[in-house]
Amino acid sequence: MIWAFPDFSLLIWLAIIFTLLYAGYLYRFYRINKKLQVSKHRLFFKLLLRSTYFLLFLIALAGPSIGTSMKEIKEEGRDIFIAIDLSHSMNATDIGPSRLQRVKFELKNLVKRFAGDRIGLIIFSSEAFIQCPLTFDQNVLQLHLDGLNTYLVPAQGTDISAPLAMALSKFQAEENNENKSRSVILISDGEDFADNFRGLTSDLNDAGIRVFTLGVGTDEGSTIPRGNGLIIDPKTNQPAITRLVPDNMKLIASQTEGQYFELSDEVQEIPELIQAIERVEGTVTGSRMVEASANKYFYFLLAAMCLAILDMVLPFRTIKL
Repeated sequence: MIWAFPDFSLLIWLAIIFTLLYAGYLYRFYRINKKLQVSKHRLFFKLLLRSTYFLLFLIALAGPSIGTSMKEIKEEGRDIFIAIDLSHSMNATDIGPSRLQRVKFELKNLVKRFAGDRIGLIIFSSEAFIQCPLTFDQNVLQLHLDGLNTYLVPAQGTDISAPLAMALSKFQAEENNENKSRSVILISDGEDFADNFRGLTSDLNDAGIRVFTLGVGTDEGSTIPRGNGLIIDPKTNQPAITRLVPDNMKLIASQTEGQYFELSDEVQEIPELIQAIERVEGTVTGSRMVEASANKYFYFLLAAMCLAILDMVLPFRTIKL
């Protein structure tokens, strides 16, 4: 027999308390016996009845498992690409300590929530690159996240369509993969200098790929540090200002049945992003049969309740008048 709660210390204390209380009950009847005629065999019957159902309650509380049964366990999973904007505007400090550093911190916690799913990393600015292919290995993902910086990609602006096309091609290359639950988390400040993503959203939608977008930054924006100075806008010869531009991010999310979220010092919607991805139903990738013990506590509990009810509705006379 296997017990669900093998630590019997609580049960022992309950038994001791029951014994002490019932001993006081018997002592009361002993004192009554000096003045009145007490039916001892009926008193013994009541003691036996109450001890029996109390013992059954204790057994039910311990959770006895008798025998085993086979149970089917279904394995579900999702494929998720995280596309991270590494253009120089992600070094802006309108979010402390910087947009990119804040994103890295949040992503480390996010990927831990999806340990049972395959996650890959795409980095992009004007071009997109696979930083980490789809993997279950959390250690590899955390290592790649630690190494993210804006010098990993070319710095000729931002093209939001590049990571979307990259994710689409990688998903389509795995058509033999049974997992059809596929999503992209697109993280950017929304400044798109190409604006040619519109044809991709229909392809993503047809492929059943949802895009969840995370806008990083503020409406006020800030300057962009580079080395010991700032990036200069060649048109004005003044420090360039980068601001959150959410319109394209919202449009991509809406056209692919995803959702748009924001991240700043004032708005922190990472928990909502996690919940939205968790609501995406995973694909059953396999099943296996496991041997599970069958908890039979209910039978002991039912027997104890029946005896307790019998004790209440049939009050046996213990004193003869």
